[in-house]
Amino acid sequence: MASITKRGNGLWRARYRDDVEKEHAKHFDRKVDAQRWLNEVTASLVTGSYVDPKAGSVTFERFYAQWSQRQVWVPSTRVNADHAVASVPFAQVPLKSLRRSHVEQWVKAMTKDLAATTIHTRVAIVHSVLRGAVADRVIPVDPSEGVTLPRRRRREAAMQVPSVEQVGRILGGADDDFRAFVALCAFAGLRLGEAAGVQVGDVDFLRRQLAVSRQLQRDGREVAIRPPKYGSERVVYLPEQLVTMLSEHVATYRSDGEPGRWLFADLGGRPLHNNAVTYRWRQTRKAAGIPSIRLHDLRHFYASGLIAAGCDVVTVQRALGHSSATTTLNTYSHLWPTAEDRTRAAAGELWTAALADSLRTREVH
Repeated sequence: MASITKRGNGLWRARYRDDVEKEHAKHFDRKVDAQRWLNEVTASLVTGSYVDPKAGSVTFERFYAQWSQRQVWVPSTRVNADHAVASVPFAQVPLKSLRRSHVEQWVKAMTKDLAATTIHTRVAIVHSVLRGAVADRVIPVDPSEGVTLPRRRRREAAMQVPSVEQVGRILGGADDDFRAFVALCAFAGLRLGEAAGVQVGDVDFLRRQLAVSRQLQRDGREVAIRPPKYGSERVVYLPEQLVTMLSEHVATYRSDGEPGRWLFADLGGRPLHNNAVTYRWRQTRKAAGIPSIRLHDLRHFYASGLIAAGCDVVTVQRALGHSSATTTLNTYSHLWPTAEDRTRAAAGELWTAALADSLRTREVH
């Protein structure tokens, strides 16, 4: 319901009721302006884009505090989101006053000190907050939509895949009780938290396979046990050499064979958390004389080996525990042979076959 009436003071009063029957009114000098305003409001009510004019008075910081409590996040995600929101200069700006220029100025300031990937991550978090505000009808549009971000390095340029020789040196530099941990990352593609979460009973030595069913994450001072990242429970098929190494590790450090015991633990029997693994990894890199390799790079090493051996994208996806084949392709597409590579290989095989026939013909004559 909407109407326009002329007041005694000469002003035109336009009023309407929103979708929850709350009345709103505004005064204008001219009737035509009052009618234009009502037309805009009516259109937004019909299209579902209407927002309460008073709702946008909440500041960005306050809305985030309310919105974040409703999100289903693991602690690490919450920490990253809090850090991103703490970095914005418009925390105290009411959402209805937040403009694209605010976000652009923030992005520009970050380019002076932060890497492009970090900026993309922070903006993605803020973008999620503002989309939440739109969904709650606090603001009609997201001011961060379409903001230009700094270019990131191409994935193939940024990714570091260790060589076979480097992985061999790393394994040689690892302490005896940590070598199997490194091998699980390099030859089974496990993430840090997944390798830390392996229990003795997860390894099927007869079938030569490993069930990845949990990961360990640091939650404050505690170690939390959670499902693998993105729900990527899976079975990984292990090479015989890795099975042998794992069996020797169990015989040496877990001789009772209790299935529920952590495969990798400290002297007190507690599982290795992120900080402990990172410390051991730094020691290993130092001993190997390869300071630039990250533990996660061993996962890239594993993926590149599967691809080089001719494994298709679905096989690689399942082995790595990616949520979809698209994720696998987005990460490793540059490692698969291109059409040009296949053309050269096919032509090379033809060459070899033709020369072989030529040699046989000469021998006959």
